[in-house]
Amino acid sequence: MHIANLDGINLHYRVDGPEGGAPVVFANSLGTDMRLWDSVLPYLPDGLRLIRYDKRGHGLSDAPPGPYSMGALVRDAEQLLDHLNVKDCLFVGLSIGGLIAQGLAAKRLDLMRAMVVSNTAAKIGTRDMWAERIAAIEAGGIKALAAPTMERWFSKPFRQTSDMLAWQHMMERQPQEGYIGCCAAIAGADFITPTSGLRLPTLAIAGSEDGSTPPDLVRETAELIPGSRFELLRGAGHLPCVEQPEAYAHLLTTFLKETGHI
Repeated sequence: MHIANLDGINLHYRVDGPEGGAPVVFANSLGTDMRLWDSVLPYLPDGLRLIRYDKRGHGLSDAPPGPYSMGALVRDAEQLLDHLNVKDCLFVGLSIGGLIAQGLAAKRLDLMRAMVVSNTAAKIGTRDMWAERIAAIEAGGIKALAAPTMERWFSKPFRQTSDMLAWQHMMERQPQEGYIGCCAAIAGADFITPTSGLRLPTLAIAGSEDGSTPPDLVRETAELIPGSRFELLRGAGHLPCVEQPEAYAHLLTTFLKETGHI
């Protein structure tokens, strides 16, 4: 666990694996911290340099006053990778993390060799939808959205397990200012044009039970990038790395091999 001061923002990050290993960077979803990837990492090949971080407003990173812009979130990722002297990484982004991945690829392709966009899109929702969500949080706190969010995040069988409560608690305990700030960033993000101009190996992953970014939305985003591949994890929701970590890691490992990253 480390803290990097990046242009006035203290960003919490963690690096596992050897210094010289092929770098894989993970950016997590709205309402979660870097622990989102804990169950996936043990199934990945040895020797990788695995980099995780809490985006601004989440986990142990700073939660400055909002609203945030997607440009600021992309810049945070860019500065962290520069801080760690990372080049040519595989960048894995889920939900808002997938928006960060697209923005970073458009801005600094030298940092990325390949990209995984998971349970995300080039544009997620509408400004009105996000404004309603922000208003609900301001009125009743993050807890007011927790139950319906769990229904969008997870398949029905997973919601019936006690494991779901850990993720609900994680969401509820994120800083409210940071959660709202990131909602504003998503509301203002539209990467349809820049993403359609990307030319890098891309894997898109969707969950068949995802109520936040349904499979067709993820597929449409993949189709913006020539040569990309789309994979559907059946029975999984918005966080397939939680519900099906071994299957998720298998997709990542296959992609790592296909792109020559390992």
